Amino acid sequence: MTDSLVIPCPHCNGLNRIPAERLGDQPKCGRCKAEVLLSKPFELKQGDHASQIKGDLPLLVDVWAEWCGPCKSFAPVFEQAATRLAGHCRLAKLDSDANPQLSSQLAIRSIPSLILFKNGREVARQSGAMPLQQLLAWLEGHGVQG
Repeated sequence: MTDSLVIPCPHCNGLNRIPAERLGDQPKCGRCKAEVLLSKPFELKQGDHASQIKGDLPLLVDVWAEWCGPCKSFAPVFEQAATRLAGHCRLAKLDSDANPQLSSQLAIRSIPSLILFKNGREVARQSGAMPLQQLLAWLEGHGVQG
């Protein structure tokens, strides 16, 4: 018997059961047929949050705003991390200005802020931008291997 992972679709929020050995095969969503594991961050919105934090792959959320200089300088690092972590951790961006209710619910006090979710729960939080190697080391310290 093979181990399967439950992974939410970043497009329709449908839950997909994917055999672990097939994670590298660009699995498609059973509901909307879109790619489930992206090698770039996807946009997280208020209505998606509850579905997206579920599942067996960790979710790293970058909370940012358009007017924030450090957020803009961190964006390319977050993109690189998404490419490096594809199949190990899903990465999402949450625009705090477009989603004020969710930002408040998550108790965002400063941006950029990173929040790591595993199995539906927040397990780590970090404020401020950081270089790629530091980000990867921070994730590794919380059990996310790239």
